[in-house]
Amino acid sequence: MPPFHFQTISQVAELIRSKKISPVEVTEEMLARIEQLDGRFKSYTTVMADQAMAEAKQAESEIASGAYRGPLHGIPVAVKDLCFTKGVRTMGGSHALADHVPSFDGTVVARLKAAGAVLLGKLNMTEGAMGGYNPKFDVPVNPWHPERWAGASSSGSGVATAAGLCFGSLGSDTGGSIRFPAAACGTVGLKPTWGRVSRYGVLPLAESLDHVGPLTRSVADAGIMLEAIAGLDGNDPTSLPDVVPGMIAGIARGVKGVRIGFDEHYATYDIDAELAEAVVKGVKTLESLGAEIVAVQVPDMDPYAAVWPTLCSAEAVFAHEATYPSRRDDYGPWFRGWLDKGAGITGAEYAKANAMRAECVGHLRRVFEGIDVLACPSMSAPPHPVTPEILYGPLPEGRAPKFQRFTAPFDFSGAPTLSVPCGLNGEGLPLSLQFVGRDLSEALLCQVGYAYEQTRESIHPQV
Repeated sequence: MPPFHFQTISQVAELIRSKKISPVEVTEEMLARIEQLDGRFKSYTTVMADQAMAEAKQAESEIASGAYRGPLHGIPVAVKDLCFTKGVRTMGGSHALADHVPSFDGTVVARLKAAGAVLLGKLNMTEGAMGGYNPKFDVPVNPWHPERWAGASSSGSGVATAAGLCFGSLGSDTGGSIRFPAAACGTVGLKPTWGRVSRYGVLPLAESLDHVGPLTRSVADAGIMLEAIAGLDGNDPTSLPDVVPGMIAGIARGVKGVRIGFDEHYATYDIDAELAEAVVKGVKTLESLGAEIVAVQVPDMDPYAAVWPTLCSAEAVFAHEATYPSRRDDYGPWFRGWLDKGAGITGAEYAKANAMRAECVGHLRRVFEGIDVLACPSMSAPPHPVTPEILYGPLPEGRAPKFQRFTAPFDFSGAPTLSVPCGLNGEGLPLSLQFVGRDLSEALLCQVGYAYEQTRESIHPQV
């Protein structure tokens, strides 16, 4: 068994259910660990210690009386600081929202609480959930290497989960920000189908692209958290009415007969060699477990990834219309530049980019003819070197489309994705394998990811 703080939700839930440990003891240990280590890792922007202890005591009382709610009951988790929490600041990484205190819980927070989870606090993030940080906020530190990228927008979620500062967290993904921190920090990241999880009470970046989902230390844990937060919400007209299946009921069925599509050129061309090797090896592992590997051809995704900034920056201006441009100077240089970029996008430019998005989605629809799941990397390289100067801005001139080759297309399509660790490179940095499914196939993705996960040892940073 790993150290207690690195155990999974599933493992700790069994200890709580059997009353071998209490939610109060678990929460006290997590808060003590945050106090001890988060000065170094800077994953939390707000620690909700008093509220967490009150929730832990309530969970302890309920479980003692026989009212056990399920595997999240009494489990300490945390959420990205764009999820509304009643009476607690929700800043979205922006000084422009430093005084924003919601009067209600966002749907995902309310559903975590309904499942009995204990909310430890709010997790640090890039400003506006984009690529850079506001200078008035800390940059989360990757627990695998302090000078390597922690994964952009949901970086606090990736860091806290990887460093054992919570048992699971929520992040958001508009262009890769569940998958990037999962890959950079060596965790599991599950981006649901667009609309599977309500966005009511979640600060937006680009509403047609935004997804909310879990980062955890095991595939089963991701399924547990997704099952708790998913489903139709009357407050979010874009939430899907489809019944949410049990995400872990069939998770151990294996992959025999599952058709996994693989385009070796798409998955390995012009990316880090060690990562490419690990991804190919991962696909072969699934084949050895009984999966049918189907050769597919994915079109060049780079031209489509290249139009993502046009769509996202323009929609970000709409998302921030209450504070931009009226409070433009309250934004940091990175995100201010992003909003300025979006404000300069013409209607024709947005329409062209949206047509490219539709074309991309059409190509992906054809790729999935005859397969159940597509396998590819989560990102094009291990976490790269960074400095505070790079992360605080100003907005860089641009980024290579390959940076989002494996993420933006599946934000365009809204397809569900699951990122799982697939080893370490020669520098001891995590590598990540991504599975992409058809709409609403999260349970199958968990089944595939779980089967692969059972062939590997868990990886944890030495903290």
